[in-house]
Amino acid sequence: MDAFITGVGSYLPGAPIGNDELERFIGTIPGSSDRLRQKMLAANGIEKRHYALDRQGQSTMLNEELAELAIRAALRNAAQSVEEVGLLATGTSQGDLPVPGFASMVHGRLGGGPKQILSAGGVCCSGIAALQAVEDAVRLGRHAVGVAVGSEMVSRTLRAHRFGSHAGFDAEFLRWMLSDGAGAVVIEGRPRATGLSLRLDWSYLVSHADRFDVCMYAGVNAGDQVLAGSTWQDQPTPAGAHADGMLNLRQDTSILSAIVAVGVEEYVGLVRDGRIDPGAIDHLLIHYSSEYFRPDIVRLMTEAGLMIPEEKWYTNLAERGNTGAASIYVMLEEAFNGGRFRPGDRVLLMVPESGRFSVSFVHLTCVDGDEPDIPRTTFSTADAGSPATPRPTEPKEAQSQRLFEDLALVWAAFEQDLANVPIVRRIESGQATMDDYRNLLLNLRQQVMEGARWITRAASNLTVEHTDLRAEFIDHAAEEQKDFRMLERDFVAAGGDIEDILTARKNPGSEALSAFMFNQASRENPLDLLGAMYIIEGLGANKASRWAGLFKDQLDLTSDQISFLEYHGGADEEHTAKMFEILRSPVVTADVARSIVQTATVVARLYALQLEDVDRG
Repeated sequence: MDAFITGVGSYLPGAPIGNDELERFIGTIPGSSDRLRQKMLAANGIEKRHYALDRQGQSTMLNEELAELAIRAALRNAAQSVEEVGLLATGTSQGDLPVPGFASMVHGRLGGGPKQILSAGGVCCSGIAALQAVEDAVRLGRHAVGVAVGSEMVSRTLRAHRFGSHAGFDAEFLRWMLSDGAGAVVIEGRPRATGLSLRLDWSYLVSHADRFDVCMYAGVNAGDQVLAGSTWQDQPTPAGAHADGMLNLRQDTSILSAIVAVGVEEYVGLVRDGRIDPGAIDHLLIHYSSEYFRPDIVRLMTEAGLMIPEEKWYTNLAERGNTGAASIYVMLEEAFNGGRFRPGDRVLLMVPESGRFSVSFVHLTCVDGDEPDIPRTTFSTADAGSPATPRPTEPKEAQSQRLFEDLALVWAAFEQDLANVPIVRRIESGQATMDDYRNLLLNLRQQVMEGARWITRAASNLTVEHTDLRAEFIDHAAEEQKDFRMLERDFVAAGGDIEDILTARKNPGSEALSAFMFNQASRENPLDLLGAMYIIEGLGANKASRWAGLFKDQLDLTSDQISFLEYHGGADEEHTAKMFEILRSPVVTADVARSIVQTATVVARLYALQLEDVDRG
């Protein structure tokens, strides 16, 4: 059976609060950094948000009240009564009470007679989990009408007195990110008689918790493993758990950036499965917690050749804030009731969650009550789960597209590997030391020094039909042949001894990477090394500038101490652009494309190993 969203509602408590007013509501933590606050606010792009608090920091509403008001708004929008609702499904990060379930509390407040209920726990994706439950119940004919709601009342956990003398970056980070609100949808088996409805074509939610540590959490001490005896419930008293900061909501920022790679990896997979046609999407509503992540999402989608133009994106993060499980509902309500959608429009919802790395998508079609039978997008599993490398019979354009999708998946896996590398985690979480910085330079030096050598060798093994490409390789080698000198100068400027870096031996990962590169470069027409360049130049273009900025902030480095990373942040963008031109050229046949992907996969793993061995050395 079909399922349709026939009504959307939301509720945001109180008046909008500007960034200059936040501490009037949630207070100031002694010893906290105003510089950090300003930096976080500038990065997340949130200008206004809502709190269910008064100016004395006292709660004015319960989470269940926010949910109730959003549900009533959605029911009015759908011209339905609460008595008709057969299933009530809720999603929230933290209810008002540990027990009973949040759905029980919302139902008790909402009324409307006996109902099936479901409480979905989690973080941002819990709202989509609730929606899926209602969608499935309606499709099965179990209920004619259901309601799903996402609701958050997080502000009371952000108040300064909850943090003691100092919050720690992983907790204070979230004080400037999160806010309160609720949104709800009514789902029925048929569209509204008149006006716009949203047909639920499909929904998808998947967890990657088996691949990552916990990222956003509460209930254990910062950095502790979740073991028997280690949680807040194992402490002698709740007061003791609170005093230790165990009840504070925290974010492990050292692995946070991996959520973008996970989301784009799933997006590419859904495109290949035939569920998403990027060219047919009219509106992309994407919940990201901070504007900081948007450029990375754009870059990865663009490099994969699967970009949905940004003019089709819709977000209200700046004006409504990050309301967790409610965010996608609040966004959908504003777009649906604000006249953004037209009959026939295709809408894609995307919700990544950093709790322990989940991602969800919902595909909708806008239908008019008088003409509900708009054709569906096709869904084929013919290629699902199989290598999607170019096929000899495909047109060149299709081969190139598949190659870029493959490389995007390799990069996404590489990003996820990097998230588990100890030195990368320290850089990303603001815990890197000067020894870390010097050690990184020392371990990179040999690989950087040999880069021009293997590129030159590869150029010498290109046959006459690749004369133009040989010239490109030689030019690239010429640009990079003295980069290691820049790295050496940075090492000395940062307090290192020149003899230490000159005489350092390669770590095992560097040895393996170097051996592989020279082996490949020694073969005739080693065009597969374009895959190696994709990874190495991608690191420079996508990570070097970021790491340079993080090191400068953490260690107060000057430009003459970090010139190598700063230079490669810009130079490698140019190299990457040239490489993409080559990857689209006729020289990249189906067989060459296959070898490029394989070499990119190997180099990504060996480069990660090289960085892992920085700590083992």
